[in-house]
Amino acid sequence: MMAIVVYQLFYQMVLGKSFNFGAVVKFLTQVSLGAVGIGLAFGLASVLWLGFIFNDTVIEITLTLAVSYTAYFTAQEGADVSGVLAVMTLGMFYAAVAKTAFKGDGQQSLHHFWEMVAYIANTLIFILSGVVIAEGVLGSNDIFKNHGNSWGYLVLLYVYVQVSRIVVVGVSYPFLWYFGYGLDWKEAIILIWSGLRGAVALSLSLSVKRASDSSSYLSSETGTLFVFFTGGIVFLTLIVNGSTTQFILHLLNMDKLSEVKRRILDYTKYEMLNKALEAFGDLGDDEELGPADWPTVKRYIASLNDVEGGLVHPHTGYESDNNLYPTNLKDIRIRLLNGVQAAYWRMLDEGRITQTTANLLMQSVDEALDLVSDEPLCDWKGLKANVNFPNYYRFLQTSICPQKLITYFTVERLESACYICAAFLRAHRIARRQLLDFIGDSEIASTVINESEAEGEEARKFLEDVRVTFPQVLRVVKTRQVTHSVLQHLIDYVQNLEKIGLLEEKEMFHLHDAVQTDLKKLLRNPPLVKIPRMRDMITTHPLLGALPSAVREPLESSTKEIMKVRGVVLYREGSKPSGIWLISSGVVKWASKSIRNKHSLHPTFTHGSTLGLYEVLIGKPYICDMITDSVVLCFFVETDKIMSMLRSDPAVEDFLWQESAIVLAKLLLPQIFEKMAMQDLRALVAEKSIMTIYISGETIEVPHHSIGFLLDGFIKGQEELITYPAALMPSHNLSFRSLDTSGGAKVAGSSHQGSPYQVQTRARVIIFDISAFEADRGLQRRSSSLVPHSADQPSRSLSREHGDLMSWPEHFYKLRQDNQSTEGDRWKSNSLSYKAMQLSIFGSMVGTHQHIRSFQSSRVKPSHSLSYPRVPTTHAPPLVSVRSEGPATARRGIDTGKLTGQNLKPPLQGTHTKETHEVDDSSEESGVEDELLVRIDSPSKLSFHQAP
Repeated sequence: MMAIVVYQLFYQMVLGKSFNFGAVVKFLTQVSLGAVGIGLAFGLASVLWLGFIFNDTVIEITLTLAVSYTAYFTAQEGADVSGVLAVMTLGMFYAAVAKTAFKGDGQQSLHHFWEMVAYIANTLIFILSGVVIAEGVLGSNDIFKNHGNSWGYLVLLYVYVQVSRIVVVGVSYPFLWYFGYGLDWKEAIILIWSGLRGAVALSLSLSVKRASDSSSYLSSETGTLFVFFTGGIVFLTLIVNGSTTQFILHLLNMDKLSEVKRRILDYTKYEMLNKALEAFGDLGDDEELGPADWPTVKRYIASLNDVEGGLVHPHTGYESDNNLYPTNLKDIRIRLLNGVQAAYWRMLDEGRITQTTANLLMQSVDEALDLVSDEPLCDWKGLKANVNFPNYYRFLQTSICPQKLITYFTVERLESACYICAAFLRAHRIARRQLLDFIGDSEIASTVINESEAEGEEARKFLEDVRVTFPQVLRVVKTRQVTHSVLQHLIDYVQNLEKIGLLEEKEMFHLHDAVQTDLKKLLRNPPLVKIPRMRDMITTHPLLGALPSAVREPLESSTKEIMKVRGVVLYREGSKPSGIWLISSGVVKWASKSIRNKHSLHPTFTHGSTLGLYEVLIGKPYICDMITDSVVLCFFVETDKIMSMLRSDPAVEDFLWQESAIVLAKLLLPQIFEKMAMQDLRALVAEKSIMTIYISGETIEVPHHSIGFLLDGFIKGQEELITYPAALMPSHNLSFRSLDTSGGAKVAGSSHQGSPYQVQTRARVIIFDISAFEADRGLQRRSSSLVPHSADQPSRSLSREHGDLMSWPEHFYKLRQDNQSTEGDRWKSNSLSYKAMQLSIFGSMVGTHQHIRSFQSSRVKPSHSLSYPRVPTTHAPPLVSVRSEGPATARRGIDTGKLTGQNLKPPLQGTHTKETHEVDDSSEESGVEDELLVRIDSPSKLSFHQAP
């Protein structure tokens, strides 16, 4: 197309304009770049316009036609730049950006329309050129008399065109051979000989003829000769080059199929014969007409007459030919990628992916097709940048952008990444199945299929991480897909009723328009990911939700809601503690230079974790790095707010120390506590822990099968001074002795074994009764295997990986046999730690509006040497058995089918407990019954409102 720009330069010179070198450069730059700019502007405007057109093929065709000609005339006549280059840029923009804007029947109609337009335009140009030449020759006999050598010049001009093409291709051959797809000498010969001239050259010559009729610099005879020579070149290239190109291809052996393609073709023909036999078996005997004449049918199917012998697999025999294996491998990779791309188109038509996602997926396949000869399947490589968060998202975290805007962009990015990963996995699964159905099982096909499955591991892991951290994103994506699929199914059903004659055309259009209205509403106003309100998330977090309203409400106004992408540092080891981080959704990984523990396999914290609290309480620098390992929704509370909360009530202070011990246990003894879910750790704190404050001179004794943690102060072991924080192990426990504490935590106090310990200064110690807690869990597991599963006694066995909101430990559903007093039950339910445990397990189902009326019944007693009383093991108050709508409703290892298929009921409170759907509310300020949340998980439960 640059030749047209150069033509315009010479055309201006012929018409009398003079150009120096600077003017030539300016003209070429202005004409070319101006045309590109106009083409891009019209392309962008038309693509935005197409976004407002919904399933209207006529308007889409009209828009493309109007935009093309408007861009041409604007560039050519209005801006004095190349109109042809502007239209070419417009077409390239459509191919790169808007090729998925036209889909289904609309795309086929658009393709057929422009084929017809191109055919008509070419025909008109050839007819018009012939008319102009004939008019010039017949209208004036002096043309060829004055220019008698015109025919000879035409032949010389034809030879010159061929020689110039040889020179251009020869000079460019080294670059064409080395870069891009590569060009061998045979292809170079075809490139030279097949350079035909056509409509573009004729149209330019006609523009010269038109200018010659009114210009003083060009005579009418010159314009006619210009058309004559151009038309002669076009005629000769079409007749000579066009008619002999097939012969040259045969001469160079370029018209023959490769061995790999020939085998595939023979294999396909044999399969076609089998399909023909199957069709004859189904159609050969007609109930009305009787049997058909198979020999006659076979005679008319001449395309299958040359199928002889048995079925030969296309991949057999490659062992004897070393060059055949890589060729077969490349061929199968191309076929699988073509199948993947076809699956993307089907998913676009079905509404499973958006146009933007489809463009990215198509581009990744195109890039992978270019590399099939040198690399395994690599179309996922082109999608990684669109799945992972780019670096500028981290910049947004530190910028002055509003937090709501950051959250919006982060969720949008997550949605797009989920679309890409889900479509990638589905398309590859479809392509693998189709490849196996067609080619069967072979070593080459298995190699390519293994490459495809290996590519999907990263996409599968990403979706699994999102399912754990932000399942509501996957829920919204799936909701959009299902809604679009249902509406499209209704459209097909209505159209099919009209085709078979059961609906009239008017009736069909009436129903069709109604469904189209719903589909348009879905596309223009789709369901969005709704992040719960900050107040709701705060009240369901185990730390803040367990606090009394008088303490929690002042914190709500100062708590900051923040969404972090993966790889963002929450705080660094050694930095001054500025506040605490409450994890609402996502995964955070810890790392430390001072805490080197070889036992830590999964150093992560998930929903419900409170990070940095221990450092804030002791006033020392952070003891480790906390880095987000996924997209994390969290809250930040400043240090001064926490310190003011400490002074509000002694029970709150003791509760915060207990909460800090949860994270500290995972850091110092991961070999014991890392695999425990967060709700199990809180149950351990609430039920099987003792926290005591000691003064100087007292002795700390760690019981057998228990583990202690020095939270504050200094104590002395057998030979050394122990500083906080430190893990305290019992001295005569074989099971704990077997733990390798030498490779354990290398922090201030490390892990120490050798009870009793002598207190040097005021010290705060919490002791976990591990054996009693494990015994309770083991007893309930054994009893659950003996009790029949029923609606009243649901049995669950859930994997205990990262703890989150929706984790249902089975021992919280079992009927506990401990006979405790009513006062003990009330005391335990009022415990802050116990309420935090309830929130960690049941989330928003716990009546968070219940206020704790008394804090004097705290489990932590300020007496120095008195042992901390054990909390009686009783059952919890009855809870509404409805699944939480929190952000972590799915996790690894949970069988969701079992979870949704069982009715969750509150645990029994005694032999005379009545079934109820209300939450017991002991608060004096709340007299309103809790609402019972109902979720529809099955389409069979859906009911549409009917008009009265």
